[in-house]
Amino acid sequence: MEPTVTPIDATLGAVVTDLELARMDDATWKAVEQAFHARGLLVFPGQHLTEEAQVAFANRFGNIELLAADPEQKAVAISNRKPDGTIMGPDEHRYKSLRGNEGWHTDSSYMPLAAKASVLSAQVVPSAGGETEWADMRAAYEALDEAMRRRIAGLSAHHSLYHSQAKIGHIVQTGTGYGFHTKGEPLRPLVKVHPVTGRPALFIGRHAHAIPGLDEAESEKLLSDLLDFACRPPRTYAHRWQPGDVVIWDNRCVLHRARPYDYRQARVMRHTRVAGDPATELAPTDRDERAAAYEPSASNR
Repeated sequence: MEPTVTPIDATLGAVVTDLELARMDDATWKAVEQAFHARGLLVFPGQHLTEEAQVAFANRFGNIELLAADPEQKAVAISNRKPDGTIMGPDEHRYKSLRGNEGWHTDSSYMPLAAKASVLSAQVVPSAGGETEWADMRAAYEALDEAMRRRIAGLSAHHSLYHSQAKIGHIVQTGTGYGFHTKGEPLRPLVKVHPVTGRPALFIGRHAHAIPGLDEAESEKLLSDLLDFACRPPRTYAHRWQPGDVVIWDNRCVLHRARPYDYRQARVMRHTRVAGDPATELAPTDRDERAAAYEPSASNR
C-alpha cells in the first residue's frame, strides 16, 4: 500500500499515514522524499520510533549533524526534564536555551554549514500548549510585493546564536548543543534558492542580524518587518503533539518555533538534525577555508 499524503490547510505541510517509518521499502521512501520537497513539512502520527529508528529515518535524508560536545550522539533530547526526573528552573542554562527556541528560526544557520532538515518526535507532552509551529518561507517570498523583492535582492545577513540568545538576556555557553557556533558569523543571502526545487524562499529568523550596507536600526527593522510579514496564515501550521508523533521539515525553506506551555510540566522531545550539503549550505564567506573542516564524516553518511 502506498502512503497516504494529505495536505494540511496551509501553504506547507502534509500528514502522511499508511506507512511505518521504521520499515519503508524503496517505493515508500521515494513517495516520502517527493512529499518532503513538495510540502516542506511532513507529519507522521503515532509512529513511536525508537532512537535508533529515528536516526535511521533522518539518515535517509543525508548525513547526521554532529553535536559539539559529543560527536557520537546522533539524537538529542529537547526537554525541560532533567535526568533525575525533576523539572528545570528558569535560572538554568538549558531552560534559557529552550525558551530561545520560541523565536522563529531555522536550525544551524549560525554555523558555517546550515542544516538541511530536522526530525522531531514527541515522547512526553504537557497537558496544554507546547505546540511546534512552522512557517513557509517559499510562500512568504512569493507574497512579497515587487518593491520589497527588489529591495532585498542581493542583500545578506550575518547569523549568530550569540546575538539571538543575547536578545532574550541569555549568554551562550561555548561547546554546548549543536555545532561550532564559536567560529564567527556566517553571512547568508536573505533570499535562498532551493537546491532541489529551484523555488526562492526568504532565509531569515531570529539568528539573522547585521545586514552589510545598512546601519543597525535599518537592518533590525527590515529583518523584523520581513519576519512579521512571513509568519502569518495561510503560511503557518501549529502541530499539537501526541506521544509517538514524528515530524520532519526542510530547514532550507521553513522556519519553526516552539510554543509556550506550563513549564512546571514535562515536555520531552527527541531531535535529530540532518546536515546540509556543503555545495549549497556552506556560508559563502566560509566556503574556501572551512569546507573540509565542516563536512560530516563518511561514518555518518
